[in-house]
Amino acid sequence: VDVFHSCRVYPSANSPMKQSCSIGSYKPVAGSVLCTECPANSRTSSEGSKLCECRSGYYRAPTDANTTACTSPPSAPASLSWEYESSEGGVSLRWRPPANMGGRSEVWYGVVCRICPSATNTPPSMCSWCGDTVTFSPSQTGLKQTRVTLKNLLTRVTYLIQVQAINEVSALSPFPHQFASINFTTSQSVPSEVPMLHQLNRVHDSITLSWPQPDRPNGDMLEYQLRYYDKDSAMSVFSETNTVTVGGLIPGSIYAFQIRARNERGYGPYSHTIYFSTLAMEEQSKQIQNRLPLMIGSIMGGAAFLLVVTAIIIVFVFRRYDVVIYSGGVKYYVDPSTYEDPSEAVKEFAREIDPAHLKIEEVIGAAQFGEVSRGRYRPLGRREVLVAVKTLRWGVTDREKNVFLSEAGVLGQFDHPNVLKLEGVITRTPPERIITEFMENGPLDAFLRENEDQFSVLQLVGMLRGVGAGMRYLSERNFVHRDLAARNILVNSNLVCKVSDFGLSLRWTAPEAFQHRKFSSASDVWSFGILMWEVMSYGERPYWDMSNQEVMVEQYRLPAPNGCPPALHSLMLQCWQADRQDRPGFDSLLSSLDRLIRHPASLKAEHSRPTQPLLSPTPTDLSTVTTVGDWLTALKMDRYKDAFERAQYHSLERVSMLTMEYVKIHFSHEFVQHIHTSQKNRAE
Repeated sequence: VDVFHSCRVYPSANSPMKQSCSIGSYKPVAGSVLCTECPANSRTSSEGSKLCECRSGYYRAPTDANTTACTSPPSAPASLSWEYESSEGGVSLRWRPPANMGGRSEVWYGVVCRICPSATNTPPSMCSWCGDTVTFSPSQTGLKQTRVTLKNLLTRVTYLIQVQAINEVSALSPFPHQFASINFTTSQSVPSEVPMLHQLNRVHDSITLSWPQPDRPNGDMLEYQLRYYDKDSAMSVFSETNTVTVGGLIPGSIYAFQIRARNERGYGPYSHTIYFSTLAMEEQSKQIQNRLPLMIGSIMGGAAFLLVVTAIIIVFVFRRYDVVIYSGGVKYYVDPSTYEDPSEAVKEFAREIDPAHLKIEEVIGAAQFGEVSRGRYRPLGRREVLVAVKTLRWGVTDREKNVFLSEAGVLGQFDHPNVLKLEGVITRTPPERIITEFMENGPLDAFLRENEDQFSVLQLVGMLRGVGAGMRYLSERNFVHRDLAARNILVNSNLVCKVSDFGLSLRWTAPEAFQHRKFSSASDVWSFGILMWEVMSYGERPYWDMSNQEVMVEQYRLPAPNGCPPALHSLMLQCWQADRQDRPGFDSLLSSLDRLIRHPASLKAEHSRPTQPLLSPTPTDLSTVTTVGDWLTALKMDRYKDAFERAQYHSLERVSMLTMEYVKIHFSHEFVQHIHTSQKNRAE
């Protein structure tokens, strides 16, 4: 065979001949332009290519030219280490740049934080997200430097930290970002930041301030340091209590104040700066002049008479507006309903937003007085944020409008990582709107039902801890929620739970609130116990299909949900003490949850649903039961009589032979508990 006649001659890559480029080379335009060898990590799959495609695992960023080499995401950061920062009151992380930069020059870092059981080498799936309470300095994402400081960490808790390396092509890769990870367990730490300062009194030369304990005291509070300064100098005063009077001030002057707490470990961080001013001399003189006639009249008229009149007025006001009366302490929260015009409370506590800075994207739900939308809010000088927008529908009454706006008057007074944040309101141009932060995962109950059995017990306890922290903050301000339930807890993308809606529902309400409208922090604690049950049962309806009357009159106590650790159910039962004085406070509940988080061994769950019935103060009397109907009536299950008739269960003997599998399929869990107990009683 003459093989030479079948051979072809191809031009080289650098041949000026007007021919197609061979595989492995390209030219972007046709003509006599020289073919060019493909850049690094790219190739062609056919002759005459105008472009070299990236090899598998390599990419070009959107800003890269087609003539540049293809690159890859960087490898993990190197040499990740940690150390305590006593001056910062946190933990400092340091690392070195990746050994493999992927062929690119740019790289930045992101930090992922999780709380884990104390066991070493715990997989990330067993750990819960740290949430918004942990802060990162200078930031959590987009870090250019190879260091970051974590603050507001819990004490005696094991953390898993992952530091990711990212470049311009990382988002194009289908694989997760490369990261380095490290575990550490915190020891006792300094106190967290004092959440706020409150002015109790002021005169021309002094200001009296008070403050609550830090959210995480991490031990006994030994001392507080109050730092204050004007434009010229800074001074400090120290106090062992949470109240202090700062004297020697200049009349009519503005002072900046910061507070920090000290425990055995040392001082925590200073709070945010808050400004207060002394009275000007003429202003104080006017106050004295205005009070003088009243003082003289009080003396002349008789103190007893004034006391009686004052008592009558107080009783009238509190009955008229259904205001909760508190004993002792400072009442930080101001009820908007006590204003003659509730819109004045909105003006005082909520920021008015320019509608031009708000963009509505889509309607996501309905509310009592209108619709709820997702939107974007970009205030001047700040980054754009996702928000939820409640819009008041047209044609509502003045009363409905006041009720709608009162929510803003309430939310605007609170500032805590576990309480829904109010961004502002629109009231000057219709329709009126309330703008809050957007919570991506929605209501807690629905979120849990959609993700049943997807979380570890530690993660669920972490969610409860967040709700408890928010409720402790509210109770310290003498605010009573009245409608604490999983449906009124919102969850963001980091699984941080935040307290929201303020109303009233029966099934989560304490007996004294249901029967006598005695609302208090103790009734909120009862509801928190129900919420704990909801979380541990992944959003199951409390008391199943029992009526509200049965729930309250019979005083049932819910059994432990499936897989619920005994320690958690014990905490629930403490919340459901009949005497509200015997229930723990939110501060105590939070301490208990923190102890469980620090000692995950105490969260060992039972693998089967407990068999005890709903806990009732009195056992069911079955001594006079002779028929199936009598038995169902004794159990307050008359609604199941027709079902038993249809199934032809006419005798107690036949009922006693019911299998639990049959009952679980055809009846509610509540009835399963009664069946199990009744079979046991009949056998005995």
